[in-house]
Amino acid sequence: MAILSVDLAYRRWSEVGIVVLERKKPAPSPISCDIIASIEPGDPPGPVDASILAGRLSHLCTVRGIRVILLDGPQAWKSGSNGLEHCRVSERQLNTVAKTGLPGMVKPVTYRPFAEFCLDVYDALCRRGWRRLETQEQPGSSPERILVESYPHAAWKSLGLKPLPAKRRARISDLAEAYGALNELIPITTSRPPNHDQLQAIVGGLPGLALEERNTAAARIVGNAPHREGGHWREGFIVLPVPPVKPGNVTWLNSMRWLD
Repeated sequence: MAILSVDLAYRRWSEVGIVVLERKKPAPSPISCDIIASIEPGDPPGPVDASILAGRLSHLCTVRGIRVILLDGPQAWKSGSNGLEHCRVSERQLNTVAKTGLPGMVKPVTYRPFAEFCLDVYDALCRRGWRRLETQEQPGSSPERILVESYPHAAWKSLGLKPLPAKRRARISDLAEAYGALNELIPITTSRPPNHDQLQAIVGGLPGLALEERNTAAARIVGNAPHREGGHWREGFIVLPVPPVKPGNVTWLNSMRWLD
């Protein structure tokens, strides 16, 4: 079973981290990670076109038979009735640095171009047949292709590991230390050494395998279900990995449903 995980960026194609994670058998089998080039011959340096990126991601999933995409970026605006002033419920629960408020409103204000780009990517993928994730109901006999929001900074902490420093401050030694700690906890083999964006995509994508394997013991879902409100998508879940459980202590995820 394989999933696709993406560390989104909008300024430059080279800053988009794309990885395919696959486990041939259920946990605790090692995870293989195929690092995918984000820039193709002839691409301009940037900015990244949301529709083109969505097309490439969807095509890659079709070729590889992937049904789960994890994206590091907001999928929706906050609901006007969630009781919070500036953010979505998931963002409050995880104390995210950036907040996605009512449509067009973000904190800090410099976050708005990235937030709007991320929403455009989600919407472009939905036009290609993908759906946002909602839990707690039976998905049916044939699972849909689903979009899942990740948050690598919280993913590291959820695993009990030190978060990777921001890219502008991270050194090669920081990448090596973080990858070593992650690999000691969860054995992973990569097609080549990951850079900062790809390593973030790896850790953010781990709960996607749990969803594909229907293993609730390996995923933590926070926030409220995504829904349409006032012509916009609102709220949405963020999914995090949890430390591996002992063999045999597995709960199957059999109550999930996907939204348009």
